[in-house]
Amino acid sequence: MLCRLFFILFFTFPSLQAQDYDIVVAADGSGDYTKLQKAFMAVPDFRKKPTTIFLKPGTYKEKLVLPTSKTNVHLIAENAGETIVTYDDFASKENKFGEEMGTTGSTSFFVFGDGFQAKNITFENSAGPVGQAVAVRIDGDKVIFENCRFLGFQDTLYPHGRDSRQYYKNCYIEGGTDFIFGWSTAVFEDCEIYSKDGGHYITAASTEKEAEHGFVFLNCKLTGDAPKESVYLGRPWRDYAQTVFINTEMGDHIKKEGWNNWSKPEAEKTAFYAEYNSTGPGANVEGRVSWSKQLSEEEAQKYSPENILKGDDNWQPTFKK
Repeated sequence: MLCRLFFILFFTFPSLQAQDYDIVVAADGSGDYTKLQKAFMAVPDFRKKPTTIFLKPGTYKEKLVLPTSKTNVHLIAENAGETIVTYDDFASKENKFGEEMGTTGSTSFFVFGDGFQAKNITFENSAGPVGQAVAVRIDGDKVIFENCRFLGFQDTLYPHGRDSRQYYKNCYIEGGTDFIFGWSTAVFEDCEIYSKDGGHYITAASTEKEAEHGFVFLNCKLTGDAPKESVYLGRPWRDYAQTVFINTEMGDHIKKEGWNNWSKPEAEKTAFYAEYNSTGPGANVEGRVSWSKQLSEEEAQKYSPENILKGDDNWQPTFKK
């Protein structure tokens, strides 16, 4: 009886789920738009309430910009493995004027709007191992990614905004060199960070001197196909870089010394690189560089998403439809 009821509901109301959203994007033409950029531009400017966009399964090859005026956009799909947003520019590629695009210009998806949220989506730069090629650059504040994948090689994920707070929950991020880099305050919780063969650095933070936090990884797993002891946890793009790993399982691809000074000895006095309760073959407390820090239990307890991201407005990073 229950099976028969499910059959009737499923086939009688096949678009019931899509009808729960403000806008539906479908590559096959079954939604309101076939292009995601057009859906973004249809959102009213500076809307205070969420505008929900349902992205149906498919591959969307678009170079995307979510403008500053498109606030509180929530982009939701059913399955990250079947819903892919991709483009293939790279830093040394020339534009129509014969100029190199540069790292920022290589970006597949620019997120400038505050309050952006994404769930169950793959974001990719498919240019391959050709140097810097950004999948997503985020400047907006109070941004959340849940159950998302970020695919690329060098410079995959660019938390760029200096005043931007970002929260990544249950995400998968892969790359080779400096594949999580930038100025923002970003928390990565329950994420898998995958180092590809040929790369040597996971993070390259450029935290501002006045910032309380940079990149914080909570209960994550560091995996990859990079050779044994070939990958650093991070290096300081700017002198006051901050990166912290707490309760993180580290594969054997992580170097014993853990951190690199990017040939800037002076940065050893200003950067803040720390760990607490690292586990796995890549965890090596005694072998870490002397200028990194092992947090006490009391210090580590202060690193909760709520404390790190609350700011002056007491923001709580909760995914909402």
